[in-house]
Amino acid sequence: MADEEKRSITTKESLVGAHSNSSATAVNEYPSSLHPPSIEDAAPAPAAADADTSFPDGGAAAWLTVLGAFLALFCSFGQLNSFGTFQAWYAEHELRHLPASTIAWIGSLQLWVFFFSGGFIGRLFDAYGPRRILVIGCLVLVFGTMMTSISTQYYQYILAQGVLVGVGIGTVFYPSLAAISTHFKQYRSTALGIAIAGSGVGGVVYPVMYQQLFRRVGFAWTVRISGFLSLALCGLAVMTITSRLSKPLTQSPWFDCKVIRDAPFQLVIAGSTLISFGLFIPFFYIVDYSTDHGISPEMAFYVLSVMNAGGILGRLAPSFLADALGRFNILVPCAALAGLSMLVFWTFARTLVAIILFAAVYGFFSGAFNALIIPCVAQISDLREIGTRIGVLYSIISFPALCGGPVAGAILKTERGAYLGMIMLGGAAVLAGSLFMLWARLALARGLRARV
Repeated sequence: MADEEKRSITTKESLVGAHSNSSATAVNEYPSSLHPPSIEDAAPAPAAADADTSFPDGGAAAWLTVLGAFLALFCSFGQLNSFGTFQAWYAEHELRHLPASTIAWIGSLQLWVFFFSGGFIGRLFDAYGPRRILVIGCLVLVFGTMMTSISTQYYQYILAQGVLVGVGIGTVFYPSLAAISTHFKQYRSTALGIAIAGSGVGGVVYPVMYQQLFRRVGFAWTVRISGFLSLALCGLAVMTITSRLSKPLTQSPWFDCKVIRDAPFQLVIAGSTLISFGLFIPFFYIVDYSTDHGISPEMAFYVLSVMNAGGILGRLAPSFLADALGRFNILVPCAALAGLSMLVFWTFARTLVAIILFAAVYGFFSGAFNALIIPCVAQISDLREIGTRIGVLYSIISFPALCGGPVAGAILKTERGAYLGMIMLGGAAVLAGSLFMLWARLALARGLRARV
């Protein structure tokens, strides 16, 4: 009997142990004794390709990689999450002669460059591993930050903060998460959630740091200090992040149209497109919204930090639950509640307490979407196509992410400073996107109790 169980376990491991030529995560596998049957348990998996398919799910190298990714996301994506601080500062100082919608193009371009670079950087990761890319990304991020500190004209901010910092963030972000996927299998969502929480922690620390340093040392030296901090933390990330893939894929095609032909992935693309259009609007405008409702500028910066703090828990708790209950089962309600919180909660938030509560709630649910979308895509993908699919998804949603902030700013200008139209647009887009995610989930399994 023991021999039969051993052979059964060995057979199962050989079926599910295949590595991903991915720029992000791969499918998580679960021991059947711990969870009920799910849509994943019935799906066939390709045979193992080589020795790299044996994942340790722990150990010093694996957890050092998680630590390095946490630090990399803290100083890269954490800064991206803090653009609302720059939006408010520019509107009152260097770019005060420009409307909010024009200033928002800096952050939106930065967001677009970050998203759009995913496919290319993921393919480079498949060919060269993480270390070379991280070194380049660190240098580009620091250089772009330093150029921002000496910028004085709008086009200079566009080039330095919008383009260079955006490229640097993407070049640090994607290899860090892809490297984690080579160390973890069973608890990959949890490991990724811990690493992605670094962006939330950075989103808490950076607005407070900026708010304090802007007054004490001025804009230029505040941004330079941020650049030096990025240099130190990304240097540690370069030393600690490793990949277990010993056979880089240098001859596979860059793109194959077959990866977008199945209905569930098309629905995920449609849902992500709508969600990404509205998801970042609160991060861009919550500081301005707070000050326009009588909150002091100093306290308004802390509201953005509260929103990012909510995102820390949102990146951790749902990722942990997804390992047990199913990724789509957690993603769909979190996305829907993010949209509803904008439509219902933000609309009526007028006092400091109400705005802070909205910021915490929205940060939690938006953080859950950011943490779970990659594992959801991995779940419905062939292991050999995960990298390409993640890149395709991020490249597509880069365009609505680029337009969301400026469109919201244009509505704000048209409505003469009234935020209701902007809030309705963002909330409706996120809520509509969650319906497409629900459609994708039902396309995979109609049973409400299925772990999908």
